[in-house]
Order: sequence, then structure tokens, then C-alpha cells
Amino acid sequence: MGGASGEGGRVGVSLKAEQQVEDPRDLTEELLRGFKEDDGVEVTRKVLMAISQQDLAERLTKTTGSERRRALQDLLSKLKIDQHRSTKLGLRDLQEINTGSSKDWTPQALGDLPWHFLRKVMALNGMTRNTSLGHGELDDEAVSEEEEEELYIEDDFFSLNDTCTTDSLHPLDVLCAVLLCSDSFLQQEILSKMSMCQFALPLLLPALDTPRCTLLLWAMRDIVRKWRPHSLAESRGFREESLVLRSMPTISFVRLGSCSFSKSQLLNEVLSPSQQYHDFFIHRDMESGNVPREIADGLVEISWYFPAGRENLDLFPEPIAVTNLRGDIESHWLQFSFLTEISSAVFIVTESISERQYALLSSLQGSAAQYYFILSSQAEQCSETLGFLNKLAPVLKLNKLNVLEKSNSTNETEFVENLQRTIRSITNSSNKRVNMEALAAAARELGVLVDEDLEECQSGRKWAREITMNMRDVTNCKAEMLKLQGELWNTVTKVEKELCRMKEQGTVPPEDYKMQLKEKLSELRAQQNNCELNDGLIKFINGLEQLTAVEKHHFLKWLKYSLDHIAKDEHSRLQVQYNALAGDPQKLEELGELISAGSLEVKHFLRELGQLYEAEHAMVKEGKIADCQRQFTPLPGIAADLMLEGFPMELIDGDVSNIPLQWVTDVLTELHTKLGGRSKMVVLSVLGGQSTGKSTLLNTMFGLQFAVSSGRCTRGAFMSLIKVAENFQQELGCDFILVIDTEGLKAPELAKLEDSYQHDNELATLVIGFSDITIVNMTTENATEMKDVLQIMVHAFLRIKEIRQKPQCLFVHQNVSDVSAHGQNMRDRKHLLEQLDEMTKAAARMENLHKEVTFSDIMDYDPEIHDWYLPSLWHGVPPMAPVNLEYSESVGELKKHLFQLLRIHSDEILPKNIPQFTEWVKSLWNALKHENFCFSFRNPFATEAYNQLSAKFSELQWEFQKNMHLWLSEQETIIQNQAPDELESEVFAQLSQGTQQKLQHEEDKIFECLEKYIKDGASSTHMLEIKEDFIRSTRSTTSTFHHYSHQQLERAKNNRKRHCKYYNSEAEFRKIIEQEVDKLLEDCRSREHKLNNEELEREFQAMWREVLSESMLFSSMKRPIFQEMQSLLEEDLEIRGRLMHQEAQSLLHYSMSSFTMKKEYLDLAWSEILKEVFTNESWRKAEELATSLMHQCSAYIGEKANSKGDYNKIYCGELLCMINERLRQEDVSKLRTSGCFEVDLKLHILGEAASVFQEIHDSSLKETDPWQSLKELKLQYFSILKDLYLDKEQSHKRARDFCDQCLKPALVDYMNKRLGIAMADDILRSGQSTDYASRGFFQFTTQKKLLEENDFYNYVSYIEDYEGFVKNWIQIHLVDHYSENEGLEDLEGEILSTVIERVRGALENSEDKSNTVSAFIDNFCQVLQKDLVISKDSLVGIRFINSINTGKFSAFIQTFLSDLEQQILAEFKHLEIEFKLSLLSVKPRDEIFKRVFGCGKQCPFCKVPCEAVGTDHKEHFASVHRPQGLGSYRCSETYILCYDLCSSAVVANATFQCPETQWESHPFKDYRIIFPDWCIQPDPSINTSDYWKFVFKEFNQEFAERYDAEPADLPGDWEKITKEQALESLEEAFRMK
Repeated sequence: MGGASGEGGRVGVSLKAEQQVEDPRDLTEELLRGFKEDDGVEVTRKVLMAISQQDLAERLTKTTGSERRRALQDLLSKLKIDQHRSTKLGLRDLQEINTGSSKDWTPQALGDLPWHFLRKVMALNGMTRNTSLGHGELDDEAVSEEEEEELYIEDDFFSLNDTCTTDSLHPLDVLCAVLLCSDSFLQQEILSKMSMCQFALPLLLPALDTPRCTLLLWAMRDIVRKWRPHSLAESRGFREESLVLRSMPTISFVRLGSCSFSKSQLLNEVLSPSQQYHDFFIHRDMESGNVPREIADGLVEISWYFPAGRENLDLFPEPIAVTNLRGDIESHWLQFSFLTEISSAVFIVTESISERQYALLSSLQGSAAQYYFILSSQAEQCSETLGFLNKLAPVLKLNKLNVLEKSNSTNETEFVENLQRTIRSITNSSNKRVNMEALAAAARELGVLVDEDLEECQSGRKWAREITMNMRDVTNCKAEMLKLQGELWNTVTKVEKELCRMKEQGTVPPEDYKMQLKEKLSELRAQQNNCELNDGLIKFINGLEQLTAVEKHHFLKWLKYSLDHIAKDEHSRLQVQYNALAGDPQKLEELGELISAGSLEVKHFLRELGQLYEAEHAMVKEGKIADCQRQFTPLPGIAADLMLEGFPMELIDGDVSNIPLQWVTDVLTELHTKLGGRSKMVVLSVLGGQSTGKSTLLNTMFGLQFAVSSGRCTRGAFMSLIKVAENFQQELGCDFILVIDTEGLKAPELAKLEDSYQHDNELATLVIGFSDITIVNMTTENATEMKDVLQIMVHAFLRIKEIRQKPQCLFVHQNVSDVSAHGQNMRDRKHLLEQLDEMTKAAARMENLHKEVTFSDIMDYDPEIHDWYLPSLWHGVPPMAPVNLEYSESVGELKKHLFQLLRIHSDEILPKNIPQFTEWVKSLWNALKHENFCFSFRNPFATEAYNQLSAKFSELQWEFQKNMHLWLSEQETIIQNQAPDELESEVFAQLSQGTQQKLQHEEDKIFECLEKYIKDGASSTHMLEIKEDFIRSTRSTTSTFHHYSHQQLERAKNNRKRHCKYYNSEAEFRKIIEQEVDKLLEDCRSREHKLNNEELEREFQAMWREVLSESMLFSSMKRPIFQEMQSLLEEDLEIRGRLMHQEAQSLLHYSMSSFTMKKEYLDLAWSEILKEVFTNESWRKAEELATSLMHQCSAYIGEKANSKGDYNKIYCGELLCMINERLRQEDVSKLRTSGCFEVDLKLHILGEAASVFQEIHDSSLKETDPWQSLKELKLQYFSILKDLYLDKEQSHKRARDFCDQCLKPALVDYMNKRLGIAMADDILRSGQSTDYASRGFFQFTTQKKLLEENDFYNYVSYIEDYEGFVKNWIQIHLVDHYSENEGLEDLEGEILSTVIERVRGALENSEDKSNTVSAFIDNFCQVLQKDLVISKDSLVGIRFINSINTGKFSAFIQTFLSDLEQQILAEFKHLEIEFKLSLLSVKPRDEIFKRVFGCGKQCPFCKVPCEAVGTDHKEHFASVHRPQGLGSYRCSETYILCYDLCSSAVVANATFQCPETQWESHPFKDYRIIFPDWCIQPDPSINTSDYWKFVFKEFNQEFAERYDAEPADLPGDWEKITKEQALESLEEAFRMK
């Protein structure tokens, strides 16, 4: 404020002027020449002094300068917002969701008032301006002493003090303070919301922290008003225009001196239609309206009246503006002068006119405005006032009509009507029409500040003007400036969808058609990329890149205003043409389309940026331009910044129904980076019919800025990000809420299009799929339209449910105003649910779901919770209706309910971070581009959850298997340490039962760990959906292991019996020998001369021969295994009704290698024989069956060959069972093989097995033949005899013998039992364990390695013999891994040292408990019976060493243990790794194989292996399918290899023939009718199968030769696929990026 501070150097000029100039006008001009521009207050003060108005000059001085600034500072301090005087509040500060967002909030202190005002105004609440403080309710008796003192007696009359106002502030003070502390964009939002509430808006802010008052022009730029002038009443047309651009009469009301009635209340009555009174202006009778103003004096407010086109009801025929000056004009002459300049008429309300006031008013002579006086009752009685009015009459051109009297006796209604008539007369007679921009020009002339004049605002305006200055119409602008959109972008969309749907394929092979489409898409993208940028678009990009954040915000706002103005002008012009063409339907339709497409907004410019980015990215990806040549890489970052600043970002382009996926992904990725990786968000969306108030609902609820205007305001879907305050994040479970606004469904302008339903259905499916909570917005006006919208919604919900999602949904019924609506509509809600059920059934039929589905099946619907009723938005009839208070309150309740819903369903609603959301968007969009959404959808989170759970399950499964292997090893060891008779008692039964309990315990552990992992996991919801697969696999594993453990225990028991039989025979022989040795020893000692070694040996030899001649050793009989197995085979064939053909020979003459296919193996009908001649399909499949069965049986035979023990006839039975089970399967039964095929196959398999089993039996006989060990026994007994005869120390040597003969074999056996488990565990837990974490990981690893090697024969092995390839791969890995490092030695050392420690402990434990060595050894073996199989029988001559000191014997063993340990380790070290692996009881290769191989099923078309977890699952699937020619498929007529992909064929117009279809053509789309257990989904992207395309094109000729076919005529684009692209597609397919 210039006046109070600058009296120094300027006083001389002004005094001189005062002495020379008497006339106030001349004096003012003289003063202004001497003062600076911003000293209006000082000039006013000096003028007042010159005309002898000393008291007014002092009052002016008092209320300006430092005192006013101090008053402002005091008020801001009271309101606790003084920090925002410099750091302004922004819209994002208000949008932030915090704990207060979900509560009813009543201000308790002055510091709460600004936030209360802001919250309420953003929620369009009619109580926004209420500044009363809530102190809680008091009981009637609880009256404070202070309140009692207010009631007092004076002059015998009861009198009450005035209402206390010290606990509140005047609403206008709060408004001024909030506006001063808000940035320009928040000011815009505040005034826009106030305008909707029909509150008067601040036009001139008093000079508070600026030298002069400020005109709020920019703050009103966003306001658009809609009305119907009387000229359009008949046509029902309307006008819609920016408030600042609309010229209209302005009527001003001011006060001179004091007044007994409320001027503002009078204005409210003037502007309010009958029966619809509204408080536009705050007045003294409103709550807190009587509180003294602290800073708001001098405020000028403005309100408007807009007609509704009803002559009998409208107050005024055209829009008018009404301004209201707060305070006396004497104190605010500058504001009054401004109003006189802009107004058609000024109404001066006064009680009296003094001489001083007369002098002031006289200075208005020559003013263009009309002046009216409204006199109160006191003024009527004052002759002085009437005298001055008479004097003013010629000066201000007054007549009797210009003076209105309002006395106590005046009828209020009649007075208001008279005033309204006067205003109508003024507007009719005056041609003065001004808009807000004209107001700003007048303000500048008077030295008033204009908010738009800020540098940042003008900079943004300049940039926007440079873009729009040459624009004339929307159509040309879009064609010249936005070239990448329109038809080009529409064609791109169609081609992208056709790539997935292939509707126009015709007879073109699927891959060739896809190649054509990809080439066309590439051409379109090249065209887009080659489009030259228009100057306007270049300026737009430069503006976004170069301007500061604030300037950029202004720039985009100015651009929006300019574009809206251009579009509205064109819309009006087209509408006039449309109305004039009543009789020409064709031209009407053309004009209608032009009107529908006639919008031009900032979103179109941003969309163009997205297309520029997408086109450039496509060119880089295709290698047509280098990455370093990219121009548009900064654009996603700029768009991300805009999102952070509150700009809605286009997610779905509604004009073409497409998502610019790369653009959206990269924008969101940039956003994630800018948020520091903390972007966990819940997604909320709204869907509903057109013009049902969706955008308004979201804007009201969250203070957002989604576009709102008449007609189809939103096309597609837009997203806006709202931050959740840190103190509320844990409660809501997210960092942000992403709000999605959508276009209205069932739009009239799309109704004529063929795909309008599909358009709406796609939009609904996408939006519901994106969302965690969807608000379905409905109005009750049009029941048919509501039903159509619901049908679309239900269909979308069904689709999303079918992909294992279950979003929350709220049905919001708008325009339901009855307070009892919720109760009254109970019957309607029941009817709605019935309708929803019917719609659900219809949608299920459309989606080809062959099951009964109700609405409750697709979402948890409770009418009491999920139905909400909102009253009408407007309280009354627009355009003068304010927002309904009940609407605002109901929306607030809905908002609270949404937050409550998030809390209640926190387990089901899993917030996604931005990378997860983008993946989800990709998956949904890719699926929706296919016709069969449910079938085509690939859930990335379910896939991720499946991979995570697979990896965890693999860990748990291995832990299960490892623990069971260790357990079984212990049980087998216990069995081998039992006497045979004990094994026939309860001991074996107890061991079997213990094993069963252990299995159950380990299974329960898996279930428990899975539950915990799922519960704690980030993807717990998705894991719950697939948990059953893993439970089933666990039970399958348990069942398999139960069978395996039973076999192992039985085998151990049988081996123990067999060995006991052998050792019992040998023990009898040893007993005889030892007796004879004892006799010979006594005989030799009794002789007189000492025998030398030779003599002693001769005596021993003679004794040995004599004993052998008299002993009968047991020797097992050799069994004819071939004959036994032949008999079992004949029995099996007889049971199955098969006869051995006459030429069949003994099993001796058969082997698997000699099996070859024969014609008689197929039993085909005549019609099938002809097809077989051309296709060889049945022949090939039968051959594949035989090969796979032989592989399976060969593995079983090899397993038995590597196991210790003799042949058991169970082996043959199990082989036959394996063969029969496979032959009974459905796919084999369809092959039509003959009985001859089964007989010959079994002959060859059992012939091979019989040969191996005979060798096993012979080897076992040799190992257990007593005669084989006689030579060794002879040497041992002679050594004992010699030592005893020579009286040598026995302890040392016998301890050595015990270590060599008993301990060492036991320790080596222990190593062989444990080392395989340890090796498998080491591999599965090491750094390489990721390769084996799941089948998917393993597939990726192997295929990547194959690509690196690029060897044809490796690929052939992988494709033709996947099982053999996997086993070989693992074996090579094991050999390489343990050959290259010392890891195996460490494992061996760890295993051996562990058991050696147990041996030492057993030695110490047994030493004190035994008197004889025999007892010592028995006790020692008992302690170690779970760990070691120590054969006491192996220690020769125990009876001769029983007298040895057990302490010495034990000590010597302790001494030898270290050497023994090193000796065993050394022997293991020198073994070849392959040989060492063959010795192990548990083969690490087989254990790892079980983990990665799975069920072994292959795709029926391309032979890709199944990746599903375990061996027992509902359906088979694979991430990537390959060209069918790689699975040996070829054309039956040309023998050319087929290059179709299963994943393309299932969506194409292709057919297939095979034995399963009886060689009839069957549509690929219906493949599941034939192969119901296979799920083959379309590729998620056009590059997914590039890996196998690359392999095929690399080895096309080689595969053709391999399969006796002609090379495939591959599509041209396959030849362009590089090795790098193949690897990239592999990484994408297995999600390894």
C-alpha cells in the first residue's frame, strides 16, 4: 500500500498542487502526475484532505499500510496458514488422502477453518462458507458461569447481550485468507467449485499483501456456464461459453455510509427465482455473517444470473452480472471508481447523504453508468438527504425512477420485484455489455492489479498463442498438425486387432497372413514416423520441454482455453448448418459425424506425442533407425511429470478403441522412477451410461480435474493419480489411488456403428479388469438404457471373473432424492438382482461357458452394501440451481465407504505397483484384442504367482524327498542289522508303519509351508487360486513315495533274508574250521620242537583239506529268468484276451533294439487306410508310442540293474503293469493298434528286461556263493593260527582287521547311500539352483543353451527324445560341475566325517559296557544300527580274540579311524565321476530329473513339453509353442513340412486332422473338444514364437531330411529373425527380462 509509506519526497509536489488547484478533479490529475503508478491510496488521501474531509483521510490512512498488513498477519496466524503466504497451497495438497478424508470433520479451532473451507468447497458442499466452530453439545443444565453473566437485569427489563462472535471469523475473511495462500491453479479450482455452488465469487481482492487490490481474472478462466436464452427457447437449444468471454450487462451494488438492512440479502432475493431462494452473497443473518470483518472490507464480489429459456419463470431474459462491494464506498473509492467504469448501472444503498458525501458523489459527473439510490426508512425522513439528492439529480441524471425507497412498511416481495423490473429496464435500455477481459482492461487503467499479468501466466499464454494463432477450424488443424491420428491411427488399430483375430484370413495360411499384417503394420508405423512435424506441434513439444513447471501448467491451461474456444465456434457454426438441413438425411449424417468428431483438446496433442513415440519405438525395434537417433525419448518423462502435477493421462484412446501400449508403459515406468519405486496403488474406476455424472462424481469425491461438459465429454479412459498420506498408507495398504474415468456407455453417436456393443464391451472389460473397485453409475430416467448398460457391465464382470479376478463393485443410483429411497427400493433391488442373474446367464452363453452362472458367482453382491443412492446433483433447475447439499453429503459418505471397503477386503484387494500394473494392462489388452477374451488372457500375476509357488514347491518337494530318502536309508540299515526271524515278527510291520507316519508328517509339512508361503506372499490371492494344483501334486508325490518306500523296505528284507541264508551256511563252516584250528593250535603247542612257518602251513593245509572234504556248503540254485518271465507274459496276455502268435519265439530272441513297425500293427477301417497312405499319421504315432514305452521301461530296467539285490518276479509284473496302463489311456485307444502290436511290443521289452534281470541274478549268485570266499577265509584263518602260535599281540592286528573287514565296507556303503542325496541337494541349493527352480526355468535354461550352441542334432534330441535329452543334460551338468571343482570332495569329507564322529561316540559308549570283544562288537553295532550295516560275520575268528582287552581293542580302532577316513576319501577321489555316480543308491540325476521333467506330456500338435507343476494336474500348458513341422507334421498331399504355430492356429480359420478326429477336419479353435486336457493360448505378443521360428529357418532343410519331407516354404519375415531376437523372445516368453 503506497500511501502510508511514501510521504517523504512526494509531499512537496502534492502540497504545491493543493495550493494551486481548488477543483477535486483537477487536483487529482495534478497529484497523479506527481506520484508514481502504485500510489493510488496516497492520492485519494490527499484529495480528501484538499476538500476538507480530514476524518475520511485519517480513516483511510488508518486502514492502509502497516496496520492492514498487521491485520492480515494476525488473521493468518489465527488460521495457522501463515507459512503458506510464501509457499502457496496447491491442488495436489488438497487431493492427498489422509485420515481426515474418511471422517466427518467439524472445525474445533480457528486453525481448522481454512481446511474445513477447502474440503467443503472441493466437495461442492453448500455449507462451505459456514465458519462456526463446533464445541460439542451441552446439557441444558451445563451452563457456564460466563453464560449466566450474559443474562442481566437493567432498568427492570431483561436484556440479552449480542450474540458472541469472538469464537469465529467472518466467512469472507477466511475466503480472502485462503485465496492469498493458494497458488493460481488452486484459486481457479476454488472459484470453479464456488461457481457450481452458486456462491458469489471474489472479483476484486482488497490490497492485503499487494500495493493495490487485485482483479481475479485468471481464477475465473476455468468457469464455463450453460444457459438457454429466450431466443432458443422454442428449439430447446442452449449456449455454453466461458464466463470470462461472455459479454453481459453488469449491475453494481454499493453502500454509502451505514444501512439498516442487508444489501447482500437484498441481492440474494433479487437473484433468486421464486420458490428457490439461495444465498449467493453472505449476509449478516447467515451463520457467522455478523462477525466483524478483519480483512475483507474492500472486497468486490460478483454473481450472475442466467436464464433457463422459460419466459414466465426467468427473472431476466439474458445473462447479467451483479457485483457487490463490501464496505463503505468512502473507504474504498478506488473499487467504487472501478465499478462505475464497468457497470451499466450502480445502485447506491444509503440511509443518509451528508455534505461530504454529496461532494464525493458530485465528482462522478460525466460517468457513463446509470446511478440509482436505494434509501432506507431513515433517509426518507431526512430533509438534508433529499436536498442533496435534488442537487445530484442534474449531475448524475437522476429522476424519480432512479430513487427507490425501502421503508419498514415496504412490502419485501413487491420491493424486490420492483428492483428486478428496474434491472430489466436497465439491461433493455443500455447497450453496455462487457466481459471479464474488458473488466481487466478497465482495472489496469485504474492501476488495479490483474492476476493474469504475472510473468509465468503471460509466458504460458504467449507459447499457447503461437500454436493457435493461425488455427481456423478443427478439421484442418487435426489434418495439418495432428497427422498421426485420424485414419492412420485408426488403421494401425484395425491391423493390430486383426493380427489377433484373423477374421479376414480367408484361405491364406495363418503365418503368411500374419506376415502380411506385420508388414502392413510396419509400413503404417513408418508412415507415422516419416510425418513431418508441424510448427505448432514442434512449439508444443518445446513448450513442454523448456518451460518451468508453473509456466508449463499455465501454457497447457491457455492452450486448453484457446482450443475450447475454436472448437465451440466451429460447433456452433456446424450446429446452425445442421439445423438448416432438415430435409437432407445424408448431409445431416455427415454433419452429425463432423459435430461428434469436432472436439479439439490438449489430449489430442498429448495423444500425438504418444503416437510419435510409438512409431519411433517401432522403428528402433525393427532396426530401421538406430537407438542413438531417437528424438522423443524425453516425452514419457514429461508426461509422467504432468501426471504428478494432477493432469489426467489418457489410458484408452476412445476415438479408435486402442491403448498405445508402449507409450503408456513407458510413461508409467517413468512415473514409477520419479516416485522412487514407491508406487503401490489401488485402482478405482467408474463406468456408466453417457451423461450420468461419472466425471462429476469423481471430481467431487477426490477433487480431481476430469473433463466435464455437456454431451460426450470423455472418450476412452483417463487416469489420475492421488497420493495417500504416509500416516494413512498402512491403513489403506497403498501409496496412491489411481482413479480411472471413462466415456459413457451406449452413446447415441456410436449407436449406429456395427461394433458399438463391442466397443462398449471392450471398454467395460478393460476398465473393470484394471480396477480393484468399480463404481457402476446409473440413473433411473431411462430404464432401457440402464438395462443395456448393465448387460455390458455384467458381461465384463463375467469375463474378469473367468480370468480369476473378482473386483469389488458398487452400484450408484443417481437422482434418487427421496430420503426413504434405500428402504423403498428394497423390492427394486431384488428385481435388479433377478435382472443381473438373467444378464449373467446371457453373458455366459455369449462367452461359450457351458455352466450355470449367477451374478453372485461373479461378485460378492449384497444389495445392502453394494447399492448406493445419490440425490440429484442440482438443487432445483439449472442454470441457477446450486449443487444439492444432500448430493455432496452422500458423495462424502460414499467416499468413506470406499475406504472402509479397502480395509475390509484388504486380503482380496492386492495393491499393484506401477510395473505390476503395466504388466496387467499389457495382459488384459493383448487378451482383449482376441475375440475369445477368457481363452486368450494370460494373467501375469497368476503366472508370476505360479512361478513363485512352483519354485517354492520344488524346494519343499525336494526337502520332502531328501528327508524320505534319508529316512528310508535308516530303515533299510535297521532291516539289514536285524536277524531274519525278527523281520517276520512285528519289527518289519513297525518299520513300515513308521515310514507311513513319516510320509504323512512330511506331507503335512509341505501343506503347512505352502499355506504360510501363500499367506505371507505378495501374490497370495493368485496363489490361493492355484493352490489346489500343488496340493494334488503333493499327494501324488506322497503316493509315489509310499509305493517306492514299500518296495525299498521289501527289497531290503528279502536281501537280508538271502544274505542270512548264505551267512548261516558260512557260519556253520566257520564254526567247524575254528574248532579244527583250535585243535591244531593245541597240537602244535604240545610238540617238543617249535614249528617254522612252512611246517605250520603244511599242518594247516592238511587240516583245511580234511574239513572241506567233510563239509556241505549251501549254494543257491540258478533260476531261469527268461522262462519265468515268459510264463508271466503268457498269463498277462491270456487275461487281456491276447494270444501269443505261433511264430513267436523265446524271450531270448527279443530286444528293444530289434523292434520295428509292421503293417499288421495297425487295425484300420477301409476309409482310414486311404488317409493313412497319404499321412502315415497312425503309423508315426504308434511308432512314437512304442518308442516312448521302451524308453520308460528301459529306465525302469536300468534302475533295477543299478540297485543291489537279486531279481524279484515283482519286476516283471511292474513292467507289464506300466505297459498295460499306457495302452489303456484314451489317446492310445484312438490309435487303432492291433493285438499283434501289443504282443510284439511286450515280447521285445520283456526280452530286453529278461537279459538284464538274468545278469542281475547271476551276479547276485556269484556275490553270495560261499565257495567264492573260501580262499580269503583260508588266508585269514592261517594268519590267526600263526599269530596265536607265535603268541603275538592280537589287539592291534584284530582292530586293524575289524576296521578293514567290517567298518570300511560299512562306511563305504554309508557314503554310497548318502552321497547321491547330498549331491542332488548341493546342486538344487547352489548358485545354479535357479536353472532347476521350476520346469519353466529349466525350459528357459536349456533352450538358451541350445541357441548358444545352435547345433541341429541337439535340437533333434530335445524335440524327439525330451526325456532322454533332459537326463543327459543333467548328467553332463553333474559330471562337468564336479569335475571342475572340489565341491564333491567337500561333500564326501562332510558325510564321512559326520559318521566317523558317530563311530567314535559309539566306541566310547561300548567300551565300558563289554567284557569280551564279541560283546563289545555287538553293543557297538547296536548303537550304530541306524547308520551302518556292520557285518560281524565278516570278522574272522572272533572266538580267538574274545580274551583281548576291550579297552585296547577300542583304542586301536580309534587310532585307525583317521587313517581309515583318509583311505576311503582317497579311494573315492580316484574314482571316475561317471563310475562314482553309478555306485550311488540315490542317483542325483534322477532326483533332479523328477524336479524338472513333470508329467512328460507333449503338445499334440508341436510336441512342446508340458510345464505344469508335478505329474498330476488338471490341464497341460506351455509358455511357448513351436512350428508344427518341428514335431514332424507335414502336408499329407505335398509332404512339405507344416510351419503353422499352435498358438496362431487356435485363433485362425485353420483345421486339423488326426486319428483322434477319425481323420475328419476339425476347427483349431475347437481343439479342446478333441484334446480337453491341453490349454493352448494365443501368443501374448507377435514376437513370442521368434525363438522356434529362428530354429526352423536355420535348420529347415535338415528337419525336412530328418522327417523324410520337403522343406517348409517359410514366410519371408522368418528369414529376418536374428539370434538376438530369438533370445529376446525367449526371455519375454519365460518372463526372464
